[in-house]
Amino acid sequence: MIHPQAIVDSGARIGKNVAIGPFSVIGPDVEIGDDTWVGPHVVISGPTRIGVKNRIYQFCSLGEAPQHLGYKGEPTRLEIGDRNVIREYCTFNRATVADAKVTRLGNDNFIMAYCHVAHDCRVGSHTIFANGASLAGHVIVEDYVIFGGFTMVHQFCRVGAYTMTGISTVTFKDIPPYLLVAGNTAVPHGLNIRGLKRRQFSTTAIESLRRAYKTVYKSGLRLEEALMLLAENAKDSAEVNHFFQFIKTSERGIIR
Repeated sequence: MIHPQAIVDSGARIGKNVAIGPFSVIGPDVEIGDDTWVGPHVVISGPTRIGVKNRIYQFCSLGEAPQHLGYKGEPTRLEIGDRNVIREYCTFNRATVADAKVTRLGNDNFIMAYCHVAHDCRVGSHTIFANGASLAGHVIVEDYVIFGGFTMVHQFCRVGAYTMTGISTVTFKDIPPYLLVAGNTAVPHGLNIRGLKRRQFSTTAIESLRRAYKTVYKSGLRLEEALMLLAENAKDSAEVNHFFQFIKTSERGIIR
């Protein structure tokens, strides 16, 4: 399953039924889980751990040193979960020592061509990155986010669960969960209703989120006043509580 023209360091740990294509280079301190397919011309540097049943296409660079002027070769790592699809020319960097020392991608993500995940990012599960979407350092992305092509997220931003961005969206602030956003810079365009229905959110949950969205974005209230109203509604809805807690804990401020 390992092509004779692939270079696999003796310090790499390769699982069962792993395929590695020609001209790929697997460095030391790399672990690749069972049933993972690595195409040709892929470079994986360590320390990097890759889970099971991933598909990594040609010309990807995973686990290389962070693009950070303060990085001095400290032992940081990249962790990739299970069943991810990582298409051509993607770049995922290891972390720096300024955060948790790990860049992490969860499970069941679909990362299209030319995407970049910078140092210290933490990406959840079931996300979709359309072509050219890029995360700067220290970005946190929750589950089920869909990034439109060429979306750019500034460093230290957070993107809430079930959010969808339009093509070429650029954000310098946090994007609360459940929103549909677009623009440079990003502005909200309502809730991601189609996405919520696709994920089988109940009618009650969606209506509760509609009211919460109107409180924050349509009421004319200052954000502090809107949060006071949300605090009461959050007691009766897990979805509204997630929306409320995300906004309440935002350090960069939210798009609005």
